[in-house]
Amino acid sequence: MLTSLTPRSAAPAAARSTSALAVPASAPGVPAPAPPRTGVSATPRTDVPAAHRPVTAAEARTDAVLRSLRHHPAQARDFFRQLPKGGDLHNHLEGAARTEYLIKLAAADGLCVETATMTAVVPPCDTRIRRPAADARTDPAFREAILRAWSMRDFPPDRLGHDHFFATFEKFALVAGRHQGELLAEVAGGVAENNQFYLETMVTPAVDAADRLADAVGWDDDLTRLHRKLLAGGRLDRLVAAARGETDGIEARFHATARCGTSRPRPACRPTVRLIYQALRDSSRAQVFTQLALGMRLAERDPRFVAVDLVQPEDRPRALHDYRLHMRMLAHLRGQYPHARLTLHAGELWTGLVGPADLSFHIDEAVRVAHAERIGHGVDLVHERAWPNLARTMAARRIPVEVPFTSNAQILGVRGRAHPFETYRAHGVPTVLATDDAGVSRIDISHEYEYAAGTYGLSYPELKDLARASLHYAFLPGGSIWQGDPTATGYRLVAGCRGGAPGGGPPGPRCRRLLAASPRAQVQWRQEAAFTAFEHHHRNHHRSN
Repeated sequence: MLTSLTPRSAAPAAARSTSALAVPASAPGVPAPAPPRTGVSATPRTDVPAAHRPVTAAEARTDAVLRSLRHHPAQARDFFRQLPKGGDLHNHLEGAARTEYLIKLAAADGLCVETATMTAVVPPCDTRIRRPAADARTDPAFREAILRAWSMRDFPPDRLGHDHFFATFEKFALVAGRHQGELLAEVAGGVAENNQFYLETMVTPAVDAADRLADAVGWDDDLTRLHRKLLAGGRLDRLVAAARGETDGIEARFHATARCGTSRPRPACRPTVRLIYQALRDSSRAQVFTQLALGMRLAERDPRFVAVDLVQPEDRPRALHDYRLHMRMLAHLRGQYPHARLTLHAGELWTGLVGPADLSFHIDEAVRVAHAERIGHGVDLVHERAWPNLARTMAARRIPVEVPFTSNAQILGVRGRAHPFETYRAHGVPTVLATDDAGVSRIDISHEYEYAAGTYGLSYPELKDLARASLHYAFLPGGSIWQGDPTATGYRLVAGCRGGAPGGGPPGPRCRRLLAASPRAQVQWRQEAAFTAFEHHHRNHHRSN
């Protein structure tokens, strides 16, 4: 059951049942990693523990189909597109939309593109210095130039993509900032078409107002006193109201674009969508603190927002200098807002980008000081001091790592066995696959699953459990249909749900009560039903071959 993104359910029942941006009320450089040459790998890994659960006959048959596709890339691609893939937990809205769609929006708005920088700007347009974005409709060379400037398209394979990757955002910022709701419809549609059921995407409403307040209040080394200054006279509450109002506008445009609540909703209305407030770590100290306070207060007061994150390049001078301070800010604010969830970009670093000292503590501080509940990227794990202890701590606390393979390769040049994906798994740390900025990277989540299977020899049951992990560790409220710690002991249904197989009949009374009370369980149950249908389809494929 999918309901409206509105903070409180005020939409009619028909609209609530079809809208993706939902707060459920009740329910029954280096180039991107290339797809593996053969679609999938024929050689399973031997250095990662086997799955801690029995493999069903249906899973074994589907795994045989997957292995049979290793010499058929086109069929393998179709397999991965149909594969149920849980949710995308690490997704930046502005970087997630297809570049072609951004160009279309720029043209429709009558915007210009500065030919020197390929940056979208407001009219008037000059055909030599500021070309109309609409020219991309009729001039293929101009269109290609924009595509390359606004994404990683055709980026030279012998160069690290870090600077180009991050420079793209400023070039299309004017377009993305005008069309947040439309971008959300575009991105949620891609989530649905890739057979995912859930999306957490990062946005920054009211950030300009937050920065103005920060500048007016100024910095104070006493974080308690600084927080009180922000609260004084209801200033922070007015920021929260402004952010909620801005989000209302995003939601309205999303609904209109995706036609949610109508008789002909688009696929974008199917996934459940939540928002993460992203604070900008390359801002001044006062601005970062104010943005974090706004995000945490928002996450406690508006159920559309499920968590807070820190974004922007971790290697920028100010971000490096203030990193430990930012972790202390978060530790302090978590005491003020104990119900706000926290995921952190940490360890998105590599040798040559920063010095050894800066590689040695970022993930550790995010875990031990800020008490992050998920880690984004985490690429420099083995460069951290006492990293095996850190990995064991993450496993014990069930802190998953959000892994976007393609952006890690493009930004940091880290791929294959150099990536700590297998190291995390070998130490029992939960892992989830994500896209990061799919539009900039020019990939989708199906590509990331196919890359994981081909590069690390993952079996179908392992891919299935990666998809399950993305919903189990999502910031949706409510209990899980999986008991205990499934990363350590395997994905086993809770006792109340063992009587009926998802997709094979209605759940029993105890399971129905769980599903009615838990938005998380509802989405998980949908995915399990999709797995049943997927495996049934490939059983027929297996028989025909």
